[in-house]
Amino acid sequence: MADAPLIFVLNGPNLNLLGTREPEIYGSDTLDEIAGRIEDRASAAGAEVEIRQSNNEGVLVDWMHEAQSDGAKAILLNAAGFTHTSVALHDAIKAIAVPVIEVHLSNPHAREEFRHKSLIGQAAYGTVAGFGALSYLLALDAALAL
Repeated sequence: MADAPLIFVLNGPNLNLLGTREPEIYGSDTLDEIAGRIEDRASAAGAEVEIRQSNNEGVLVDWMHEAQSDGAKAILLNAAGFTHTSVALHDAIKAIAVPVIEVHLSNPHAREEFRHKSLIGQAAYGTVAGFGALSYLLALDAALAL
């Protein structure tokens, strides 16, 4: 799809363990299963997605820069634990022109107090949280509507 909008879907630390990591909080879907649903929804909408996961903060920053260089329409970012601590990711979001939509499987505001503050959300275009794997699809729909 030569003129298809490109959406980057970036996943942070420990999301490679979805399906086995605290399924009572994060569900039983693996990241690969979620990625398959995202790819299906994007394809049906005439869009392309680049889905990646890293446990390394700097790699996520580099990928955000790459998304801008590649002309991405938007970035869906589940920064996971970096959500609450990463000034580097916050600054990267502010440094690029690509809108970033923060994504969370769980609702951080219904969890431990330290999860209530999001450095990512302070810089992001918007946030979708608390809908399990559906959060990604809702965020993709929002990105395509931008």
